[in-house]
Amino acid sequence: MPMQLTSAAFTNGDPIPVRYTCDGQDLSPPLAWSGAPPRTKSFALLCDDPDAPAGTWHHWALFDVPAHVRKIEEDTPTREMVAAIRQALNDFGRFGYGGPCPPRGHGLHHYHFRLLALDVMSLGLQGPVRCVDVERAAGSHVLGAAELVGTFTR
Repeated sequence: MPMQLTSAAFTNGDPIPVRYTCDGQDLSPPLAWSGAPPRTKSFALLCDDPDAPAGTWHHWALFDVPAHVRKIEEDTPTREMVAAIRQALNDFGRFGYGGPCPPRGHGLHHYHFRLLALDVMSLGLQGPVRCVDVERAAGSHVLGAAELVGTFTR
């Protein structure tokens, strides 16, 4: 069975509810997954907007997520460590999730939530890291991946 990433807040290809955006409460959405490969030792979760005017905007990266974890609750605290899970600095310059906030009138943006099953327990990243650092470090360790895309416009 292939990996699947879902949210109780929105379905693939549908609009992200305002509460998870800068126009609302800017909460991280609830996410759940299944079908991880048997050799999975950890997960990384990335959220990016490739439709941003200056190029891909990185909204969120969680990493070193233990292999037994199968969900991320709504409103994950915006700090570097949440239990055993680490979060990177997003392109807003903050730890944790930064919700959709495209320029007004820029059209429909697509937010790609990507879950990566990894063959290592830790990416070994030290100190505060950026989302792009997580993506780069995870690249050679991916066993499987799943994606959930939500949309938003202002």
